[in-house]
Amino acid sequence: MRLAIISRRTYALQALRSRFSRLLESNTICRVTRILLVIPTLDRSGAEKQLTLLATRLPRPEFSVQIVALTRAGPYAADLQQAGIPLTVLGKRFKCDPFTFFRLKRLIKSERPDVLHTWLFAANSYGRLAAGSRPPFKIVVSERCVDSWKSGWQLALDRRLVSRTTRLVGNSNGVADFYRGLGVPNDRLAVVHNGIDLPAIPDSARAEMRRQLGIADNALVVGYIGRLARQKRLEDLIWAFELIRVQHEHACFVIVGDGPERAKLEQFANNLRIGDHVRFLGHRDDAQGLLPAFNLFWLASDFEGFSNSIMEAMAAGLPVVASDIPPNRELVVHGGTGNLAPVGDRVAFAQLAQRLLLDPNLARQFGTAGRNRVASEFSVQRMVDGYVRIYREVVA
Repeated sequence: MRLAIISRRTYALQALRSRFSRLLESNTICRVTRILLVIPTLDRSGAEKQLTLLATRLPRPEFSVQIVALTRAGPYAADLQQAGIPLTVLGKRFKCDPFTFFRLKRLIKSERPDVLHTWLFAANSYGRLAAGSRPPFKIVVSERCVDSWKSGWQLALDRRLVSRTTRLVGNSNGVADFYRGLGVPNDRLAVVHNGIDLPAIPDSARAEMRRQLGIADNALVVGYIGRLARQKRLEDLIWAFELIRVQHEHACFVIVGDGPERAKLEQFANNLRIGDHVRFLGHRDDAQGLLPAFNLFWLASDFEGFSNSIMEAMAAGLPVVASDIPPNRELVVHGGTGNLAPVGDRVAFAQLAQRLLLDPNLARQFGTAGRNRVASEFSVQRMVDGYVRIYREVVA
């Protein structure tokens, strides 16, 4: 009799264990995963935008999120505050700031995250060093660019910290390939493309934006949005625009953004005697809203990660002419959503742009295809789902 009772108890316990296991597998019972996201600033730039989109759209209550900005907050802090996401600013003042390092180390220890997810070189370095050699949590590192700009000591530090990296996530296959070349094993590499929401564009947007900018309705407008830095090769674009302007007196080149090269570029345009046709608008919080005023968008960069400016142009229905580098190939379908030109080939940029400027039907076809591509391949939800899979994998 006693054996029978024990047998029934054993059977009941086994059944309970089996049911609990099935509940876990079906996510009916879900443990909250604590994510600590660390980034240098919350300035209005590409990586900061993607972090904010991820943090505000991770599924609750499966994930609990906290943000750390090493140096300062920025415009995206308001979005985080509105979503009720805690933000800590550490006030980093120097390139190598021991006070910030120890503040981060203490914060990580007190918060006890399941996943420490760092973004960009400073946060990737500080975060992995502060975590120690055997942290009780997983470390996900986001690299956002083919970082050929890094100096020898920076690349050496990246190599040294590979052993502390659970996953290194590139925002393009080109970025992943770059870090594979630095010695990151394949099983620690992943790719999650940037995501973007499709903007609603009223029929009157083009005319309204041109009116605000003082641009004629019949003007052929080429646009650029981004940082005015050497890697962007804006001199090539200004020179290429001069070839277009010689044949089309109503052509206009609108440059939105700021950076260390601005004064030099303005002087270059004046030297070519096209200063009246090249508009430097500086930094604009409404930069994405200006896109409908353009006929096409171009980008001539030496290197990129996964260009948010190209994505935004495609989402706005613009054809794109971009430099033929690996990350841009992942975005722009040559002859389908735009065209790719060899890096530094100013004549090719001019010819490919002029072809689209003179053929509105082809430009419209490319623009529609680009918008559809963004909707199907590069949505915010697709980006969030990619990181969710990685978080689940590393804490499993």
